[in-house]
Amino acid sequence: MEKIKINTLSKQYHVYVGAGAIQQVDQDLRHMFNHYSKLMVITDETVLSLHIEQLKQALPASLEVLVYAVPASEQAKTFAIYEKCMTFALQNGLDRKSCVLAFGGGVVGDLAGFVAATFMRGVPFIQIPTTILAHDSAVGGKVAINHPLGKNMVGAFYQPEAVLYDTSFLSTLPEREIRSGFAEVVKHAFIADEEFLENLMNQITSFEQLSGEKLTMILKRGIEIKRDIVSQDEKENGIRAYLNFGHTLGHALETYLGYGKTTHGEAVMTGMIFALYLSMKQCQLSFPLNNFIQWIEKLGYDWKIPSSIVFDEIIEVMKRDKKSVSQKPQFVLLTNIGHPILVEVEEPLLKAAFHNISRTDCQ
Repeated sequence: MEKIKINTLSKQYHVYVGAGAIQQVDQDLRHMFNHYSKLMVITDETVLSLHIEQLKQALPASLEVLVYAVPASEQAKTFAIYEKCMTFALQNGLDRKSCVLAFGGGVVGDLAGFVAATFMRGVPFIQIPTTILAHDSAVGGKVAINHPLGKNMVGAFYQPEAVLYDTSFLSTLPEREIRSGFAEVVKHAFIADEEFLENLMNQITSFEQLSGEKLTMILKRGIEIKRDIVSQDEKENGIRAYLNFGHTLGHALETYLGYGKTTHGEAVMTGMIFALYLSMKQCQLSFPLNNFIQWIEKLGYDWKIPSSIVFDEIIEVMKRDKKSVSQKPQFVLLTNIGHPILVEVEEPLLKAAFHNISRTDCQ
């Protein structure tokens, strides 16, 4: 098991990554749990049926554990579900010494973290990810719910007390969820580590290869990249925006299509190809985009923008992106692999990219 220290201005904590990480409750984190009055586990219906008993067995028997399950989809990140979580907490007597456990994927982590950040003006919470995607979302303190007009528009920066990333939970993931999470691994490589990207493209030709020690080390490297950025810019006043590579179009697709119609990682993969095309045109990035596309297609990504989407409509969604200034979309682009920049892209180039990246030859 790997132990990664996260340093931010507001808090220091550890990420425990590997099979058996949940057992750190009985080891490194025992002192922490001794200070809590109650535990509220927020999970989703799928994780509840698969893993809740394993989690309960790892938690201190002396603590009352309350479990609230939400829908297993992006539909959980709504005002209505958020209110239900708050009502459950109040009805069951949670107080300021209670702790929220986010037990699930990125959706649960975002929702539970926002519940913790706002319940009685803030109570502790611990991230316990169960997906590959959550190796990104569980670290760094971004918590949020969605608004019908935009993803993650209602939220906060609120760091967890710890992240327990037990990779044994990943064994039950369907391939589509593995594909979704792997896109965020690829994103980290693009913005920070060219050698890491080359290794991924050379070594991962099937998701069956994502297991055991190799999976742990890949997740560890992704978390380290995020740690290095968040430690310098906790609240996205500068370089933390680089972590949104591929997300401007990605989030717009999720909003446009309807939350849950595509996975976050699939949308981000499309967004990364869009951003790579823009980088080649605007920043003179030299990159074998067709080779990259061939690789991700072998991994099963359907990266092309659906034909039902109209540019004049999707551009309006992108203008509402949190990086936009005066309704002008700002994009994370690459001058080289590992060298991101945040720039404004003019609408004619965005329109050309939108119509061109669905072609077989993207060069």
